[in-house]
This record gives sequence, C-alpha cells and structure tokens, in this order.
Amino acid sequence: MGASFRAEPFLWIHLAGIVVVPLALLTMMLGLALGTPFSVYGVELIFLITVGWLPVMVMQWFKPFEIFSLLIIALRPDSLREDQLRILSLFKRGQQRWITLLGGMIGLGLLWLVYYYAPIAYPWVTDLPQIRLAGLGLGAIAYLMANLFLQVPLSVLGVLSTSQANFAEATPLEANEIKQQFTIPGIKLRQIPLVPRIES
Repeated sequence: MGASFRAEPFLWIHLAGIVVVPLALLTMMLGLALGTPFSVYGVELIFLITVGWLPVMVMQWFKPFEIFSLLIIALRPDSLREDQLRILSLFKRGQQRWITLLGGMIGLGLLWLVYYYAPIAYPWVTDLPQIRLAGLGLGAIAYLMANLFLQVPLSVLGVLSTSQANFAEATPLEANEIKQQFTIPGIKLRQIPLVPRIES
C-alpha cells in the first residue's frame, strides 16, 4: 500500500466543511430573531429539533453521509478504488456512532444557545417582515445545515484518527453494498472534476 489514506482529498474537503457551521448558526439566529415567539413553551424547540436535528442524527446513525461526493455530484460506487472502499468501511465502525452521539449533544447545546440569545440579533432584522413562521422556517433550515456540517466533519475526524496499521487491516466494502449502507447525494459520476486522484 502506497500513500497514507490521510492523503485522500475527499476527507479534507469534508473536514473543511466545519467552517459552514458558524455561518449557519448566524443565519439561524437571524431567523429566530424575526417576529414574536409562540406562547406555547417548547413548541418552537420541538419543531427545530424535528426538522433540523433529527434527520441528520438518523442519517448518520443508520446510513452515514458518503464522503466521496461534492454538493450535487458523487462518485459512482463502482468507480471507487480499494483504498476508498476501505475508508468507507471505517465510517461503519461502532465507534463512529459514539462520535454521532457527541455531535448530537453538541448540536442540541448550540440550539439552546442560539435560541436563547436570538433576541440580541433583532436590531439586524428590524427592516424585514416580522413573520415568525418564516423566521422559524429559516432557522430550522439553517440548523439542519449546521448539524450536517458538524456531524460529517466529526465523522471524518474519527476516520483520520485511525492508525495506518488499523486502516490496512480494515476490510474494504463491496461496491454493491454502498447504496444500502450510505446516503449518497446527487448525480453519480465516474470522476469528479478538479478533485485530484490519489493512487494506492
């Protein structure tokens, strides 16, 4: 086996996605600053958790995000090399679920902080229509993005922490197993432009 699996560009591309989290949280805060909160205590938090937190948790727990993809395009499973199939097998280890739980707890903590402090952002949105449902919807979508771009980089960190020896001992997944075990976004291509190909 040649180069270290840590040279795989897709790992670092998705790790870098963590920079989206603060932007998503800021957008969420602005959305939640719109209008007057509903009087029924907890209904907004339940909505935000249901729309913005739960889908990402369920995905990462059962069918983790398949990292050999960019936005709306993804590498076809039958185009993945053996080392890439080996990397995917690392995402299915039991310890990755502990990372998912950690990310979920962080996500809930961020929700509480943003929801609690959202009123301080009101001066930034005073010129916008004060429609609470619209703000809540924007907040939920932004919270979904924050959780996605938190969970995926955390899962990548779990894989990057694997030793080269343990990586070499991992059993590569079969290409025909990937669709059943992973969430694959977008159009499937044999090669994604501009992403360098690292030979094994």
